[in-house]
Amino acid sequence: MRFVSGTEIASIFSYEEFIPILRKAFCENYTIPPRHHHEFDNGVGENTSTLLLMPAWSKGEYLGVKMVTVSPYNGEVNLPAIQGVYTLMDARNGLIKTQMDAKILTVKRTAAASALASSFLSRKDSSTLLMVGTGALAPELVKAHSTVRSIDKVLIWGRSIDKAHLLKNQLQHLNLEVEVIESLKEGVKQADIISVATLSQEPLILGEWLGKGQHLDLVGAYKADMREADDKVMERASIFIDHEGALSESGDLAIPLTLNVISKEDIKSDLFELCNGSKQGRVSDKEITLFKSVGHALEDLAAGLFVFGKLN
Repeated sequence: MRFVSGTEIASIFSYEEFIPILRKAFCENYTIPPRHHHEFDNGVGENTSTLLLMPAWSKGEYLGVKMVTVSPYNGEVNLPAIQGVYTLMDARNGLIKTQMDAKILTVKRTAAASALASSFLSRKDSSTLLMVGTGALAPELVKAHSTVRSIDKVLIWGRSIDKAHLLKNQLQHLNLEVEVIESLKEGVKQADIISVATLSQEPLILGEWLGKGQHLDLVGAYKADMREADDKVMERASIFIDHEGALSESGDLAIPLTLNVISKEDIKSDLFELCNGSKQGRVSDKEITLFKSVGHALEDLAAGLFVFGKLN
C-alpha cells in the first residue's frame, strides 16, 4: 500500500479528463450511504469544527471512505480548512489499495462538480467569472469553470485584499485577465458566473444585485447555520443541488426552507438527474440559475479511482 501525496495528485489531475468521467459516474450504479456529520469543539473559538465520514462503493469492485475535518480557524495559521485522508479498498476482500491526501482530492472533485453543473446551468457564452473567496478551493474553481466555459476574465473578491492578490498571483500562469476588486456588489454585476467558496456565517450575495442570465455556484456554507446567499437570491433563481443532503446540511437552503421562503418543489433537479438527462438545466439565456453543493461520496470515489488509475 502506498500513500499518494497532495503534490502527486495535483501533478496528474486534469479537469479536461476528469469532468467527463465524473459525469458518467453520476449515471452509474454506486452505493452511497448517508455520510456521518459530527460537530466537535476545537478549543480555538466559538465556531465548532466538523468531522465528515463519507463511504461509497461499487459492487465487487472498489470501496472508498473519506475521513476529513473542516476547521474554521485554520486560515488564521495559514492552513487549509480541510484536512484528512481517503482510503481506497478492494470491495471483494477489503484489502487497502491506497491512501490519498483527502485535502487535495476534495478540492479537485468539488471544483469538478461545480464545473460539471455549470456545463448544464451557465450560459454557453459565459466569459467573466467572479471568484468570491481566496481559500484552497478558489484557484481550483477558476481552473475547473474555465474548462467548461470560455472564461477570459476573472474577478477576485475576498475579505483580505492581501490574500486576494496572492490568489491573483497563483493564476498568473493561466491565459486569463485577472483583477482583484474591492466592491463585491460591482463584481456581481459584471459577472456571468459567480462562484462562492467561503466560511461565511452571513449572506454575501444579495438577490437584488443579480442580473438576467447569471449562474451562481455556491460551494461554501457547509453547515445548517451558514449562508452565502440571501433569501432574495433563492426567490429569484432556479435552484439546482448536487444531492438531497444539500436541503438540510447547508443554511443556504435549510434556512429559507424553514422560513417558507422556498419549498422543496422549488428545487428543479439534482446533479444525478442533470447527468442522466431526466431533468433539464438552463432553459433560457435570461434565467438566473443557482447550484448548491455540499459534496457527495460518489465524487470522492470517482476522483480516487481516477487518481489510482493514473498511477497504475
